[in-house]
Amino acid sequence: MEAFQTEERLILASGSPRRRDFLAELGLVFEVLATEIDETPHSGEPPVDFVARLSREKAQGVDLPSAWVLAADTAVVVDGEILGKPGDAEEACGMLMRLSGRWHEVWTGFSLWHQTTGALCTKTVCTKVRFLTLTPELCRAYVRTGEPLDKAGAYGIQGKGCFLVPEISGSYTNVVGLPMAEVLEVLLHHKVIVLMDGL
Repeated sequence: MEAFQTEERLILASGSPRRRDFLAELGLVFEVLATEIDETPHSGEPPVDFVARLSREKAQGVDLPSAWVLAADTAVVVDGEILGKPGDAEEACGMLMRLSGRWHEVWTGFSLWHQTTGALCTKTVCTKVRFLTLTPELCRAYVRTGEPLDKAGAYGIQGKGCFLVPEISGSYTNVVGLPMAEVLEVLLHHKVIVLMDGL
């Protein structure tokens, strides 16, 4: 038996299989409708504002007036700089060696939007992540798996890259791409989902 029941039509505006799996594992009923937007940071835009803006734009890019739309964007940040997806293996190694042996931040912004009522809730969550000290050989071995090439910051904590991270401070699911505690709080508040009764 599930803990939650979905009361309203819910759209996940993301093609991320990890975000989809988080919602599905909780028994939520939803549809996936990914939106394509320009994900280029504005000049001087802080990471917290960047992920919040992109999540709003993704949510509001879905034209379904009667549905609640959930969208998110995640950024890996080091020294105040947003690290995107590497273009090739060499760039992936460069990103990983930059993160090596130090802390960085992972920011996720998520938005819940209802077009008809105009209801919009946007929140941001930050998790601090400490990286293993990497040798160039270890870095190249990980990059050869292919996993870093489609990941922001060139690693996936939920996949083969789990060995890179000995310590985090904050939400694990945020690093994967969706801070579930905060998302569920918002979905419950807006009565998109409700708690199941009974034992």
